[in-house]
Amino acid sequence: MATRLSYESSEPSLMLEYVKRTDDFSMDADHYHACYEIYYLMSGERSYFIRDSSYHVRKGDLVFINTRELHKTTGVGSPGHERLVIYFYLEWLQKHYGEHRELLLAPFLQRQPVIRFTVKEQMLAEQLIQRLMREMTDAAAGRDLAIRQTVADLMLLASRQVDSSEGSSAEPFDSPLHQKMSEVARYINEHYSEPIHLGGLAEHFYLSPYYLSRSFRKAIGLTMNEYLNLVRVRAAEQLLKDTELPVTEIAASVGYDNFSHFGKTFKKITKASPRTYRNTR
Repeated sequence: MATRLSYESSEPSLMLEYVKRTDDFSMDADHYHACYEIYYLMSGERSYFIRDSSYHVRKGDLVFINTRELHKTTGVGSPGHERLVIYFYLEWLQKHYGEHRELLLAPFLQRQPVIRFTVKEQMLAEQLIQRLMREMTDAAAGRDLAIRQTVADLMLLASRQVDSSEGSSAEPFDSPLHQKMSEVARYINEHYSEPIHLGGLAEHFYLSPYYLSRSFRKAIGLTMNEYLNLVRVRAAEQLLKDTELPVTEIAASVGYDNFSHFGKTFKKITKASPRTYRNTR
């Protein structure tokens, strides 16, 4: 059961999505996008996998997801949670706050993507979130302006905390299992262009294939093949955008030895064939 509320600006480059769930929920496996994302947890707890590490996100935490960053949330503890997510594209930020772009994007560039405010800043953040909720609900005159300014205020609050010595960043889960599986995820990110198989990975990390497969899914929220394909397809997307390399060469360069398998996997994740994706870049 979920309660939803959404907003999209008249210029479709800023979107807000509020969701309150009473049951357990995990995001779809194939999740990364071209926009920036700010995730504010209003109640409950979540496990948030970002890039190659999993974080324990609590009420009041603010999560910053950079463009094209692999991420996925899963449940922790009791089911149910409430959150507000802000999505925006670079052109929106450039148009309205171009001169402050570097400052406002600072939280997205930190190694630790989860900000945990001091008590004082937490109260300010909560006020800004409630203001966004009111503007989404009331739809009063000047709503676009009010939401735009409030989003900028929230980003500025986070940027100032990043720049100060106060507050903290949520650290990744520190259990031995999570640490080891983060090592595996980092290895995949660094070696995706090479042949990678469960047996070889298990041998490299001195683990049994069964234990590695089961533990990776438990810690990351994805199967190892799902994660590997996401990393490879994301790299292929970038090459299709930035180069004129033949598609067959791109497939091989990101680790696929079977072009047909690459094409099917790419389309499953991006909803477009590699050639169609290149033509619409």
